[in-house]
Amino acid sequence: MTSGGSAGDGGTTDRTPSDRVDVCVVGAGPAGSLVAHRLAAAGHEVVVLEAGERFDPADRRARMERAIRPAHDGGSVWGMGGERDRFTSAGERFYPLNSARVKGVGGSTLHWQGMVMRLHEKDFRLHSTWGVGVDWPVSYRDLQPYYARAERALGVAGADDNPFAPPRERPFPMPAFEPSHSDSLFAPACERLGIATHSVPNARNSEAYDDRPTCQGYGTCQPVCPSGAKYDATVHARKAEAAGARVIDRAPVQRLEHDRAGDRVEAAVYATPDGTQHRQEARAFVVACGGVESPRLLLLSRSEEHPDGLANSSGAVGRYFTEHLFAGVGGRLDRPTRQNQVGFNTTESHQFYDDPRAPFGPERGSADATGTGADGGDPADRPVPDEDPGLSSIKLEFLNYAGPSPVELALGADEWGDDLLESLREAYGSALAVGGLVGQLPRKDNRIELDPSTTDDHGNPVPEVHWRVGDRAARTVERANGIQRAVLEEMNAEVTWTVGPADTGPAFHHMGTTRMGADPATSVVNARCRTHDLANLWISGSSVFPTGGAMNPTLTIAALALRIADHVDEAL
Repeated sequence: MTSGGSAGDGGTTDRTPSDRVDVCVVGAGPAGSLVAHRLAAAGHEVVVLEAGERFDPADRRARMERAIRPAHDGGSVWGMGGERDRFTSAGERFYPLNSARVKGVGGSTLHWQGMVMRLHEKDFRLHSTWGVGVDWPVSYRDLQPYYARAERALGVAGADDNPFAPPRERPFPMPAFEPSHSDSLFAPACERLGIATHSVPNARNSEAYDDRPTCQGYGTCQPVCPSGAKYDATVHARKAEAAGARVIDRAPVQRLEHDRAGDRVEAAVYATPDGTQHRQEARAFVVACGGVESPRLLLLSRSEEHPDGLANSSGAVGRYFTEHLFAGVGGRLDRPTRQNQVGFNTTESHQFYDDPRAPFGPERGSADATGTGADGGDPADRPVPDEDPGLSSIKLEFLNYAGPSPVELALGADEWGDDLLESLREAYGSALAVGGLVGQLPRKDNRIELDPSTTDDHGNPVPEVHWRVGDRAARTVERANGIQRAVLEEMNAEVTWTVGPADTGPAFHHMGTTRMGADPATSVVNARCRTHDLANLWISGSSVFPTGGAMNPTLTIAALALRIADHVDEAL
């Protein structure tokens, strides 16, 4: 097996293929890195091909400084943009794809917020529960042990104080972070309205864990954590290499080639910075390059045997592109909120997740104001509606980092010197907001296609995004806004902005484009995430989600990756 080189170029990095290996993984984000580590640790020869570069951890503080300077944006910090990352958007709404992508070892976890919740039991049986969407071919119970393994692998700080959460089997690896100052301002208002609040599981260290330090509170979690206290997938890329895997950066896979019968993948054809193309052969392949690039790669790999794209006999590759929508209401208080003191959420409410119509405030009728259910009981005892509520799931987030930064305020001011300083003291530090994610049902017309009229730096058609919100999701955003506004009004805050149905945007959680299912006629992969059409090709990542719920997807991505690794291990 050829040994890998170090980061960087200058002729020192060996990007030539290894001899035929056991597993070739495409993508070094959380899905690919976890799969690679697990299989390498099991003794298999593994090669990982990553389209982007390997960023030097020593540069993270400089990246943080660039991120907070007004001349730069988050995309420039991680090198996104240009010919390599071209895309087009042809849907009802423009989809700003590159706003939240990172191509590189670590993937989008290099700049993610780090919130890691489990999907609820209902999320796996949405059709059985409400008659909408589809059911997953696996249950929460199937994933439960892998959720626990994923929490240990990533390092999750949390507390078992969420009355709406699905059952757990063991405590979180680390204690939860203390509530932020602004959370203490939200709490009395939520209690009076009967809205139960609880802590947020975070993939960042509340204490030293896995050779990484305690969170230092830089507050720049997005787009960069300079200390390494927040988990990112470089952790498992390095562990995979320590276990014997080879991770090759700047090696974008151009297509997958199959055998003469079209039943098995034989090689991943990839390009290198010097313009050379190579073939990496393997016994098994795992595509793990995200909800946009995974279907794009399959579509680019069409052949006589697979004229509509690899693993696409169902026609579902690229279809059912599903997102989470942002809903939010913000304002100002007449007292300090210490905004931006913490760069991540410490308090949420899942009260409106399983039942988005759950009553609060004046809707509770005779209910008391203890934060319990409408009947005064434990909120966890409130049953899921036995009929479709006409709304999707809502996850409320209490934002301690709402409002502009002092730099933004200063740049927009007309004053200088002491006058500017006095204005900043008056204007800054009193903002806060209630945000949240809203679920979106899968729609066949929301999709990722190839746009042959626009090509990337290798001459390949770029991804074209077709996306629209839909009436159900818009109604749910409106419902979320009503709850959020009620909380701020209960606090006597001045409401200054709302992100509602007309201007809601995506959370950049790309799901559903290679969906999992039992029926090969309507899905791309089976319950083990192996493609129906090719016996040695698996897909790992949120693209396999049949439905997306309203929870941040990374913990489920990690749990499925660990489960996929077990299945690939069994098959080898």
